[in-house]
Amino acid sequence: MIDINYELYKVFYHVASTLNFSEASKRLFISQSAVSQSIKTLERKLDQTLFIRSTKKVQLTPEGEILMRHIEPAMNLIQKGETQLLDAASTGGQIRIGASDTICRYFLIPYLERFHKSFPGAHIKVINQTSMKCAELLQNGLVDLIVVNYPNHHLGTATSVIRIKKFRDVFIAGNTFSDLQGETLSFARLLRYPILMLDKNSTTNEFLHQVFQQHQLDLVPEIELTSNDLLIDLARIGLGIAFVPDYCISDSEKGIFKLQTKEELPERELAIAYNEHLPLSRASLEFLSYFQNSSR
Repeated sequence: MIDINYELYKVFYHVASTLNFSEASKRLFISQSAVSQSIKTLERKLDQTLFIRSTKKVQLTPEGEILMRHIEPAMNLIQKGETQLLDAASTGGQIRIGASDTICRYFLIPYLERFHKSFPGAHIKVINQTSMKCAELLQNGLVDLIVVNYPNHHLGTATSVIRIKKFRDVFIAGNTFSDLQGETLSFARLLRYPILMLDKNSTTNEFLHQVFQQHQLDLVPEIELTSNDLLIDLARIGLGIAFVPDYCISDSEKGIFKLQTKEELPERELAIAYNEHLPLSRASLEFLSYFQNSSR
């Protein structure tokens, strides 16, 4: 394969499309002699004559016509790519966000709506994974930003974290356990009932196991799922006591109630994280700005 500078093909394209060395020099913003020298260099490297030059006109040789049939679509593709990038820059570009279903539904939607109204041309890609898996997506460069539960020891050392919302987890039950309503239950007593919680691939699962271990209690859940919404539904029909973030439960929620616990559950936070060593698109920076002044 011949190693030929792209700039030589660029000069060839403009000469071949105009059949005029002077016009090509104007389009390229270089001197006419530089155009001529570039064509001579290209012909020498290809060992082919590409143009027939005369005092009256310039023509492509048969070899030049063959080359032009390949160079022209290539130049068009390059120009198309440049145009798309410029269009993306003017509309905000693309933003790739990693977040769990729960965080998307109960927290992110208003921010995504705000962003879409401000940048209707920007492409929004949301990848749903647990907070643990989102950290892996960020580490592998598959997303620009993630919104996750915090603390999250799966976040890499190069990750910048902005804490954006405090919350507490709660135990909830349905009317089947109405006798527990108004009581204050110890963690030890809670273990007498079937516990419903997120599976082992979640930071929430890690968190609750650690809390119970700190009280010398061995937590063995009855059911582990990937969806907080499903946990709420199962608690509502009486399959057990579910452990979910408080922001998933409205005060007007029907068929379920929050349990009071003797031991206080530690507070957690939602955080937005990004890799500080990688450049962010304009879209990502704009979305990030929504949280820059958020209180912890």
